[in-house]
Amino acid sequence: MLLAACGSQPSTSLPSEAPLAGARIGGPFALTDQDGNTVKDSDFAGKYRLMYFGYAYCPDVCPVDVQNLMQGLKAFEKQNPEAAAKLQPIFISVDPERDTPQVLKQFVGNFHPRLIGLTGSPQAIAAVAKDYAVYYRKAGDPKASDYLVDHSRQTYLMGPDGKPIALVPQDGKPQEIAAVLAQWVR
Repeated sequence: MLLAACGSQPSTSLPSEAPLAGARIGGPFALTDQDGNTVKDSDFAGKYRLMYFGYAYCPDVCPVDVQNLMQGLKAFEKQNPEAAAKLQPIFISVDPERDTPQVLKQFVGNFHPRLIGLTGSPQAIAAVAKDYAVYYRKAGDPKASDYLVDHSRQTYLMGPDGKPIALVPQDGKPQEIAAVLAQWVR
């Protein structure tokens, strides 16, 4: 499984190759941002991407994960502002029915000024989730308006070429997140 390596002990030497090098994760997308603009994966060419999939109506896990990630990004920005400027944080909703651009604008605005929230049609979200190996599904009654969304929890660090580099510990301390970013974002 993709997440099996997360529990391994940290190495004392830096790996020469990215942990996710060669993994088939990622792909083209065209989604809508929190301002209603169409955003394509190619818009981020040349930038590192910190990508988290979740949903704004999540009662607990997603907001905590995003807060941790953005605190880690802020720590990285303090350590190395030049490298951090090359990194774009992205939140992609797995709940396109409720996560409208307006909802995402409020959600991402709570965490970091550079965090972009993306949504799209159910078909567009299904395609991007498949390309990024993200599982999600509505929990409970599919006709209910108040529901939870089960989804996988992983945060990808993608390179300037759009290829996967590493998993980022969204449940880690800000310093741990900043350390992963510092290791790969140059």
